[in-house]
Amino acid sequence: MIIDLTDTTSGKIASTLVAARHKSGTPTTGAVLTLVVSTEERHHYDAMKAASRAAREHPARIIIAIGRPDTTRTRLDAEVRTGDENGPGEVVVLRLYGELATHADSVVLPLLLPDVPVVTWWPDEGPDAPSKDPLGAFAQRRITDAAEYYKPMTKLVARAAGYQPGDTDLAWTRLTPWRSMLAAALDQFPRAVSSVAVSGEEGNPSVRVLAVWLRQRLGVPVTRTADEGPGITSVELMTADGPIRLSRPDGELATLSIPGQPDRPVALKRRETAELIAEELRRLDQDDVYARMLAEVDVPFTEPLKVAGPTVEKAAKEAARLGEPAPVAVDEAEDADEAGDGSADGSAADAGAPTGESA
Repeated sequence: MIIDLTDTTSGKIASTLVAARHKSGTPTTGAVLTLVVSTEERHHYDAMKAASRAAREHPARIIIAIGRPDTTRTRLDAEVRTGDENGPGEVVVLRLYGELATHADSVVLPLLLPDVPVVTWWPDEGPDAPSKDPLGAFAQRRITDAAEYYKPMTKLVARAAGYQPGDTDLAWTRLTPWRSMLAAALDQFPRAVSSVAVSGEEGNPSVRVLAVWLRQRLGVPVTRTADEGPGITSVELMTADGPIRLSRPDGELATLSIPGQPDRPVALKRRETAELIAEELRRLDQDDVYARMLAEVDVPFTEPLKVAGPTVEKAAKEAARLGEPAPVAVDEAEDADEAGDGSADGSAADAGAPTGESA
């Protein structure tokens, strides 16, 4: 059922929700949280679908706030959706026109469910400091996605400066299967790792985030290579007995290679947004591992980024902004390796880095 409310108020929306529940014979919501989605008009449908799918695992009242500050008249329109294709929960779509768009919190606050956690998600660019945004100030969990910004690393560095407990980013959430698989591989083949090589799509923030996490956990040199993707394409952990390699060139099926063992296929499909949001809603406490990683996301790598094809110029600008060595083309890097410079397989001792604990 979809109920349209034009030029309305928060009070009328709340009473409409109660009336809709009674009409459907479910006077209580059964929701375990309120999910607030702050987005733009052009993205709201995809965001609503993703949030509704996640709510099937975590029943929630979904409030989608769409700001329209470019209009002169101040007005609030709403859609109240209950029991439709979005699932059994409640979805409220708010369109805030004019000056009201800058005071979305005053409209959303009366619609929050009492005594349940609040999660705010920005499917678009999102703020640099989510906890200081009006819609993030009252949330226990704040979800952003640096990949939606045209300069994702700039956005991650800004969020590191404004980090507060409860912040998280989908660039980190996308790494959960990779982190789990790499940790499991080291459990099966417990060897000291001397260096790491990470390859992935140029400009994808998850590639750098994974490299930062591996550098923290292993305490060894990490070499990065930019390619055409999709996403992360391979991670190689160099040991004295040979490399442990997890490769996923097509974004669907990965291959895990461990020295002395036959290669095995691994399901490592790139996940949809709904799955990522559902994962984040499983835990609403502080993610300490993410916080430690984010604190070092802007620490320069000593090894230059190796880049294939026409992406060298873009990678050079990003390296210059972060104070890292200028990127080199893959063929140039291979020539340097043969000459004994910047080897991707150098030991931790060669680079002066201590060997840390395994992931």
